[in-house]
Amino acid sequence: MKRFIALGAICALEAILPGCSREKEKEPEPVVPVEVSDARLDSVQRIISADGVLRAIDQSAIMPKITAPVTKFYVNRGDHVRKGQLLAVLENRDLAASVTDAKGAYEQAAAAYRNVSSATVPDEIVKAEADVQSAKQGLEAAQKLLSSREQLFKEGALARRLVDEAAVAYAQAKSAYDTAQKHLESLQSVARHEEIKSAAGQLESAKGKYEAAQAQLSYSEVRSPISGVVADRAVFAGEMATAGSPLLTVVDLTSVIARVNVPQADAVHIKVGQPATISSTDNSVAVDGKVTVVSPAVDPQTTTVEIWVQAVNKGERLRPGGGVHVTIDAGLIPSVVVVPPSALLPSQEGGAAVMVVTPDSVAHQRAVKVGVRNEDKVQILEGVKPGERVVVAGGVGLQDGAKVRIQAPGEGGQKPESAEDKKAGESGEK
Repeated sequence: MKRFIALGAICALEAILPGCSREKEKEPEPVVPVEVSDARLDSVQRIISADGVLRAIDQSAIMPKITAPVTKFYVNRGDHVRKGQLLAVLENRDLAASVTDAKGAYEQAAAAYRNVSSATVPDEIVKAEADVQSAKQGLEAAQKLLSSREQLFKEGALARRLVDEAAVAYAQAKSAYDTAQKHLESLQSVARHEEIKSAAGQLESAKGKYEAAQAQLSYSEVRSPISGVVADRAVFAGEMATAGSPLLTVVDLTSVIARVNVPQADAVHIKVGQPATISSTDNSVAVDGKVTVVSPAVDPQTTTVEIWVQAVNKGERLRPGGGVHVTIDAGLIPSVVVVPPSALLPSQEGGAAVMVVTPDSVAHQRAVKVGVRNEDKVQILEGVKPGERVVVAGGVGLQDGAKVRIQAPGEGGQKPESAEDKKAGESGEK
């Protein structure tokens, strides 16, 4: 009886004191099936993406140079036009009348110029030539008289006084002849030239007025300066077109330019001529292009760099003014550590992390620094070494230090543990 009483007391004491209770058996640690991939050294394409606004490579807001009502439009919105094509005509009857008036004045000035330039001797020159002829005849008569009297004086038949008088008359006649000759020469070299010059000036003035009137008339015909599509028509026929205000807008859709802003860190890798792709926001349309402009300055408000990407818009599927997505191929980065994109997990510190599986089949969370990201690979700058295995499937919710079992890709689900797995688990627990 004493033995039974002692045994009962011991059992009661064990029930009260937990330390004296028999140690419960530990439950086996769960093994999580995961898929892994090796981190490896590989090259990665540096793809820089950004959103921007699409613009036409050429666009013209056509503004008339005169204010007049629109007589007729020859195009509507959406019509394709050629360079130099007539788009509209403005009221121009007053301008046409001005051209007719200026043309008449021009033709009159041209006729006057022809008359002056083709005339052999104008009136003043005719009078000067007559004066020269008269003075020449007087000179010849005075010379003959002087010679006759000198001969008679030598023969003693005439007085010396008469010879002297004849000599004075000859000198006066010669002076008159020389004066008339110089006057004629002056008229021929100066007056005639000035008369022709005056007629030529009047002709040029009339021609300028005629051309100005023609130019004003031509302004009433609105023509397209570029080839493209009519994007806008501000007024209707009969309404007033105002000088300096856009009447029509023509857009060249054959080529487009996407303007995007990228961070400075990405902009240093972008060069003119690099291949790029412009796609619509819903990715329904994509065209290949290239970088044409890399701004040398940084926008002080956004601290970004503006990049222009130009592309041929086949079929005019992309429309200017809308938003687009641009991807730029900034070159190949060789020999870097890469992992599949599915290996990245959010980190508690706010960055990125991966689950690295060690040789003992234990997963450890490790923070990583990520570089370039592509569709099939991600560059790891810090945190993972080549050859380490990272979890690519089953890592979401996986605890740091969890026991894992590597399964083949696409195997799916968790297989029942085999006897060997159980033994391995039990040995690990012991």
